[in-house]
Amino acid sequence: MSEIHYASLVRKKRIRRNLISVFLISSVLFIFFVWKEKTPKTNTPNKSNTLSMSGPWEISSLDPSKQGYILTRMQVIETLLHVDKKGHITAGLATHWTNSEDALNWHFILRQDVSFHDGTKMNAASVVQSLSHALNKHGVLKKAGVTQITALNPHEIKIELEKPYAALPSLLTHYSNVILSPAAYDAKGDVKKLLGTGAYQIESVSLPHKIQVEKFDDYWGEKPKIAFATYLTGHRAESRILQAQSGDTDIVFSLDPAMLSQLENNPLVSVHSHKIPRTLYIKVNAAHRSLNETKVRKALSLGLQRDIIASHVLKTEGAQTAQIMPTSMSQWFIQGLDNNQYDAKEAQKLLKDAGWTRGKSGLLERNGEPFTLTLITYADRPELTSVATAIQAQWAKLGITLNVNVTNSSSIPAAHQDNSLELALIARHFGLSADPLSIIRSDFTHGGGDWGAMNWHNTKVDNAVSALMQSKDTSDSFQLAQEVAKEIYQDVPVIPIATYSQHISVNKRVKHFAFDPFERDYFIKQMEIK
Repeated sequence: MSEIHYASLVRKKRIRRNLISVFLISSVLFIFFVWKEKTPKTNTPNKSNTLSMSGPWEISSLDPSKQGYILTRMQVIETLLHVDKKGHITAGLATHWTNSEDALNWHFILRQDVSFHDGTKMNAASVVQSLSHALNKHGVLKKAGVTQITALNPHEIKIELEKPYAALPSLLTHYSNVILSPAAYDAKGDVKKLLGTGAYQIESVSLPHKIQVEKFDDYWGEKPKIAFATYLTGHRAESRILQAQSGDTDIVFSLDPAMLSQLENNPLVSVHSHKIPRTLYIKVNAAHRSLNETKVRKALSLGLQRDIIASHVLKTEGAQTAQIMPTSMSQWFIQGLDNNQYDAKEAQKLLKDAGWTRGKSGLLERNGEPFTLTLITYADRPELTSVATAIQAQWAKLGITLNVNVTNSSSIPAAHQDNSLELALIARHFGLSADPLSIIRSDFTHGGGDWGAMNWHNTKVDNAVSALMQSKDTSDSFQLAQEVAKEIYQDVPVIPIATYSQHISVNKRVKHFAFDPFERDYFIKQMEIK
């Protein structure tokens, strides 16, 4: 065989082998891509591996000091201490805590083997850094009078106070005091990237409407069963009820009670209603010329048919109350008081004693001035507008003209600060931390606060709260809290109407749904989806 003929055969065999190889590779790639199309990647969000949720709250910032409550609920960030369903403080990223005899030094033992979402380990230095940043921002930790936060060793920190503050552990359950990775902060201490310790980590964010999270495989606690979860802001109550009806959203929070009947026969969902430590009340400017007498504020309270509002407007029988706290917070709730209180005749008598009489128009007048008030409320909670309308109608029977202004919630603290507010209808959440003492202090002492009393001074309350902040004696604490509750009930710096229930629709494909009455946690990692 000639060399030329042999070389030609070799070339032909090589070409044949190459063609076979190309064919085999193409076949394998074809089979792979067909399989890939039929079998989604486990790390790709889809209906089968994603829990979808909706509520009325916007996500305007990823800075925990501003809107950390959404991020704790989504289990992205965590605090040193947690709160159980009964309001007891429990271990979180800290496993143990103690207070010195003089109540000025608090020691916290940290949980070991906790990883941040960037893979670094949590230690005392990172905890000190996070709490120090929180202290320098607008958050509840400022209330404690912290003088120094130090790391004693890799797994223990100390917080020093200028004076005793019994509610410090409660403050450390608040979302503004979460623990983040050192890499989460820029040089100014602002959060540039959210790197927490939670069971879920940020996958994507579209401010102010949507956040999507992905399970964190290195979580220190119970491992999540659902790969992804999303939260979508639904401002309008009508849009949220449609999300529930269609089944497009698995869990929808804060449903309008008046719309719950639309879900009664829906086979896709079940409705859960849970009482929460949130009270609907009227904030009163106690320095206003028409409201600066206790007898007038008492008359306004007596003129409300709370049971009608609870059953017909809020659709929650038995929710009416004349106290600021629900029965679940027994230390602050006084047994045996009348929580409906309606007495139109007594209300009219008190108003007459205060100089208000019916004019020719049938409306109340005093010194030629009609009894006219303006109440502001906000649309974030749709039931507030309905309740405001009911109050308007009920006080009209007393001869009082009430103008209702529905605005943004930020208008209430602004009107408090510039002293232009007369009345405001709000839903005050007392469960932001385990112990409401710090909220009581800011809302009802020394003149009041943005979301509590206004221009109201009560020495008994000031002294009792001051004593509570330093008290270690449980029996003393109970008596002091009862004294505060009694003074608020009798002097009426705010006019409570009803305790709140959270109404939630849950798609029946969701298993193990649970509700946190303190609204700190959505318990995503405990749930499963079919």
